[in-house]
Amino acid sequence: MALAQTASPDLPNSYTPSEDEAFMAPLQLEYFRQKLLAWKSEIIEGSRETIANLRKETATHPDLTDRAASEADRTIELRARDRQRKLVTKIDAALGRVEDGSYGYCEATGEPIRLARLDARPIATLSLEAQERHEHKERTSK
Repeated sequence: MALAQTASPDLPNSYTPSEDEAFMAPLQLEYFRQKLLAWKSEIIEGSRETIANLRKETATHPDLTDRAASEADRTIELRARDRQRKLVTKIDAALGRVEDGSYGYCEATGEPIRLARLDARPIATLSLEAQERHEHKERTSK
């Protein structure tokens, strides 16, 4: 059974989230939802272009140096695309949080994540302070 979707508010072209409005009010949620969807679309389009380019470059290179360089380029591109694939998973998780109402809140503290951080990194799940504590803990535990 599908959940009933509420209508998304129309987002003015010039809209930017502001600290002056209620945190994660409908316009803010719609802003971040659209930002996440656009980012995901851009990554998927890039992946399609990579696949098309890799298919075109299947020709063998008679020169060993050219072949090695081509293989190195392919390996780098495939690693980058793998990172992008993982990023799409994080974007999908963020979109899920937008839908369930938990988007924008720190997973560690439950406090709101600053809008500037979310705007710069819309997949953030921790506030800057919680992220720094997490990274410090990781460095000291090694």
